[in-house]
Amino acid sequence: MIEIGPHRLRNRVFLAPMAGVTDRPFRDLCAREGAAYAASEMISSDTLLHASAKTRHRVARAANDLPHAVQIVGHDPSQMAEAAAFNVAAGAEVIDINMGCPAKKVCRVAAGSALLADPERVRRILAAVVARVAVPVTLKIRTGPSPTTRNGVEIARIAEREGIRCLAVHGRTRADRFRGEAEHDTTAAIVDAVSIPVIANGDIRSADDARRVLRHTGAAGVMVGRAAQGNPWLFREIVAMLDGRPVPSRPTAPEIHDALLAQVRGCHALYGEYRGVRIARKHIAWYCRGFRGAAAFRDTANGIEEAAAQLAFVTEFFERPERFAVAA
Repeated sequence: MIEIGPHRLRNRVFLAPMAGVTDRPFRDLCAREGAAYAASEMISSDTLLHASAKTRHRVARAANDLPHAVQIVGHDPSQMAEAAAFNVAAGAEVIDINMGCPAKKVCRVAAGSALLADPERVRRILAAVVARVAVPVTLKIRTGPSPTTRNGVEIARIAEREGIRCLAVHGRTRADRFRGEAEHDTTAAIVDAVSIPVIANGDIRSADDARRVLRHTGAAGVMVGRAAQGNPWLFREIVAMLDGRPVPSRPTAPEIHDALLAQVRGCHALYGEYRGVRIARKHIAWYCRGFRGAAAFRDTANGIEEAAAQLAFVTEFFERPERFAVAA
């Protein structure tokens, strides 16, 4: 079993933090379906932004029993330490540091995965954050700046020396962004190099993928990202396979309907009607993928601007069984 400081996780399957996706309602659904760990969307280390509605929404504690983990991103050691302390004071039980995001707007300020090119700065950030807070600090990285400079093992050793309690590794470099296939050889080398729990991330789309990656890397667990969008049931499937139990059947139409309504209602409650309706649209599209009529439904749904009408339209779609014929 994986332990992160005082937190003993119930299984080995993590939800990857994803900006604009892993908000409180989404994390709650994934936890309900079996995820053992689900950090918040990343927030800036600039404490001047912490009073904004966007930041408050991102760090809102989810209504589940998982450790309340908040992910921070930045490039300045002292600023990162202050951001960590701010979030711990607000209730964070784990601080997760993002050194894996490949987005240009993050990397151009020398944050996220751009930090992997500067191991000394990595060390100073980790040392400052760990020294500043009493809760466990975790780290998410990529395998290096580029395919020709995969320094994941070096970064992992720095992380272990500086007191990081758990390390998630996405099997691509910063330069790869999300192109091509994830490679897990570097993750396997990291597992061999350090004694802290290492979590393998990248292209885990099924229970079979999770088992294959764990066997290949020897990692302590797996982290699921984009494959969970509109598919929180992936967690129960992976957990069952890793426990040696039969993999559950895919969700029924009523289960999908129930989960989508929970997500949409959660968006309305968290963000308010105006923003909530708009944020819910992408979740509606994800949950309806693969069903005949989904494209036309999505197009119409994108024009709805009232919360009650959005919920009613979702229910109307799911109460018409003919729409559930899988598209050819």
